Amino acid sequence: MFRGFYTVATGMIAQQRRTELLSNNITNANTPGYKADQSTIRSFPDMLMSRMTKSGTNLESGLNTTANNQIGALNAGVYMQETLPDYSQGQITATDLTTDVALVDNQLPTDAETGAKGAIFFRLEHPTEGETYTRNGNFTLDPQGYLTNVQGLYVLSDSGQRIQLQNDDYQIMDDGRIIGAGEQEVARIGVSYAAQPDTLQKQDNGLYRTYNGEDLPSAYTVNGVSFNLKQGYIERSNVDASKTMTEMLTAYRAFEANQKVLQAYDRSMDKAVNEIGKV
Repeated sequence: MFRGFYTVATGMIAQQRRTELLSNNITNANTPGYKADQSTIRSFPDMLMSRMTKSGTNLESGLNTTANNQIGALNAGVYMQETLPDYSQGQITATDLTTDVALVDNQLPTDAETGAKGAIFFRLEHPTEGETYTRNGNFTLDPQGYLTNVQGLYVLSDSGQRIQLQNDDYQIMDDGRIIGAGEQEVARIGVSYAAQPDTLQKQDNGLYRTYNGEDLPSAYTVNGVSFNLKQGYIERSNVDASKTMTEMLTAYRAFEANQKVLQAYDRSMDKAVNEIGKV
């Protein structure tokens, strides 16, 4: 009885965590560059159950034996194994703001082992060390003229330097070059490439970092990577709101079904303790 109790409890916990993940996706449906999280739920390894009988004496061999009759496998419940972002391209929307920039994926290599595509990101200066990455191109100019994101992190050039502009009278070309007054090239917006984006560590505010702290290579130098930048546009979230709401309702229903079974177990245990125990 208690094995079933715990199995149902694991189902409730898994669906609760899935609901929290889907709720976070819905909350960020209008966040530029946000990548929807996806979850994978799998079962714990099955346990092989056997029926043990009393020890006895084998008349033929004269040895003590114990009968071991296999009953079958018992499932031990489920758990949320991992959450992985969906790095597919979001909708590109015009904002007509000079500081807004969108990354447009044209061609990205596919990993031979996993079959997943790589991903490209804007390069940002991490507050402590190294670099951090984002798809959110909703940039702005700080009082000193440096190009930053909405959290104040500096946007880095392809050479790893901060980008400082004299004013907002500049143009960003499709290849990432920033052209200022007098048709002079100021810098080139840094774009990095992750061959296996699922190995990146997702942080708050749509930021990503590598687990080992090493910087990703420049996307401009990787063979087979093709992309362009669009000034005055941003990439919207790739969250499908209607699909996410449907999945959330499904998770709620699964949670309620497990809850009903748990209540039935609770009533059975209550009867066993308070009624049968009196006999």
